[in-house]
Amino acid sequence: MAHPEIYLKKNEDRRLRKGHSWVFSNEIDTQRSPLDNYTAGDLVQVNSHDGKAIGTAYINPHALICARILSRKTNLKCGVNFFKERLATALTLRNKLFDKPYYRLVFGESDGLPGLVIDRFGAVLCVQITTVGMDIRKASLIEALVELLAPSAVILKNDTPQRQLEGLGQEPEIAYGELPDKLIIEENGAQFRIDILGGQKTGWFYDHRVSRSQLASLAKNQRVLDLFCYTGAWGIPAAIAGAAEVVCVDASESALALAKENAALNNVSEKLNLIHSDVFEFLKNARLDNQLFDIVVLDPPALVKRKKDFKEGYEAYRRLNHLALQVLAKNGILVSASCSHHLSRENLQEILRSSGRHIDRHLVFFASGGQGPDHPIDPAAPETEYLKTYFCSVSSSL
Repeated sequence: MAHPEIYLKKNEDRRLRKGHSWVFSNEIDTQRSPLDNYTAGDLVQVNSHDGKAIGTAYINPHALICARILSRKTNLKCGVNFFKERLATALTLRNKLFDKPYYRLVFGESDGLPGLVIDRFGAVLCVQITTVGMDIRKASLIEALVELLAPSAVILKNDTPQRQLEGLGQEPEIAYGELPDKLIIEENGAQFRIDILGGQKTGWFYDHRVSRSQLASLAKNQRVLDLFCYTGAWGIPAAIAGAAEVVCVDASESALALAKENAALNNVSEKLNLIHSDVFEFLKNARLDNQLFDIVVLDPPALVKRKKDFKEGYEAYRRLNHLALQVLAKNGILVSASCSHHLSRENLQEILRSSGRHIDRHLVFFASGGQGPDHPIDPAAPETEYLKTYFCSVSSSL
């Protein structure tokens, strides 16, 4: 049976034909396709204004991103076999990249599964579903995951605010199996205990793994300041690599408790100084106390979550980088990152340039990074590229 059809306004198919998968509500010809005719989550055939088929999508007539294309084929069946095929393709790439099962298995649109993120923590899979279209098919998804990977547990981490926008519940759920009392993963030669149900996002951030490895290679005999340290993903590998001291600062007591446990797990407790504090306040006090660090890692949460937050978020990034430079020792290294899609690489470059000039320091980039290879970027969807990192050498003014 053919899927219901939606028609786009004239010329609104251009971005989709280039490979993008999102259809916005203002792009739909609502005279030919009244949105109240569709049920959230249903599959539809997307047609251009002249009636040519573009592909199959799931629809949510109540959302700004009204439809998300799953395939360029029409009459797609989106059941267990569909998920197994897409998951197998994603798994093939990860198996080429990693020799152990610790990575992001599915990264939404980049893996042909819009509205879905899956992190693999050994035998445990953490699933984030952010759309109605994916949520009503979760039984088929979980069946495919069990058949393909035989996990011990599948956790649905539903606390993302995007679900609220789609009218979905936000309570986490153990959808399959049983979560172990302690879940330990490996990254960059270190072990980390993670908390899926109580932690941020899926409980771990795989995206910075390459930059964290690069930091560790620079850390020997250095005094390192890890700001927004969370559970120690930057600081602990630096300590293992021979840092003289690592000061870890975070406002979350539960995150610091896990960082403390992870330090012990890796036999570097004596090198880590864990500080419960607001980062802005810590930096202000550290400056007043004339504390200096050889390396400062600045990896804040997303401070520009929406376009309308840009001005306020930009100023927050500027203040953080300005303060971080003031506690950096002569000829020190600042590692500055942003996971805000709406803050561009050029924006972060300008923040670093102006912050350096403001305190009369000479700042140069000697390396840059982004999200790890398990977060592949779809060139047709700029939204899939969000992470940017600069390694800065900072010296006295020339």
